[in-house]
Amino acid sequence: MYDRYQGLIFDMDGTILDTEPTHRKAWHQVLGRYGMAFDEAAMVALNGSPSWRIAEAIITAHQADLDPHHLAAEKTRAVEAMLLDTVRPLPLIEVVKSYHGRRPMAVGTGSEHRMAEALLRHLGLYQCFDAIVGADDVQRHKPEPDTFLRCAELIGVPPEHCVVFEDADFGIQAARSANMAVVDVRTL
Repeated sequence: MYDRYQGLIFDMDGTILDTEPTHRKAWHQVLGRYGMAFDEAAMVALNGSPSWRIAEAIITAHQADLDPHHLAAEKTRAVEAMLLDTVRPLPLIEVVKSYHGRRPMAVGTGSEHRMAEALLRHLGLYQCFDAIVGADDVQRHKPEPDTFLRCAELIGVPPEHCVVFEDADFGIQAARSANMAVVDVRTL
């Protein structure tokens, strides 16, 4: 189905791995320490963003005096403590398996590189990908195109010959800005 593309790029959280419930649980746990909560719709709108950007939005909404990077680090520690026990692949992983060895593939995620690598290794999927680009690998994050452009560069495929699989508006915007085809997995 995707044979016309030379390179396949996958978002990770919510696209190939079912990590969203664990991320939300970690946010609830950490924010509860500060008497804060998050608006579910606002959180969904920020899907694909690095944790510090989400923390920044939550802090702003609560008019709290906290460092977003510190809050994001707390959330990352909380999610790491529970994620390896709860993560499961999503159905789109079948596309990954079917194109493994046939097309260069990359993961472009708003998660930290080391976390993405740990999750993919844990599930035995790491070897399917030729490159991983995490939030800490680029300066500008989704909705900017940098994550996906770096993926294309690392797999050696021009952006216009890549397809991105995404589940978030910011990621879809990033793929389009990178001049890549995009599949909104929410509509599959």
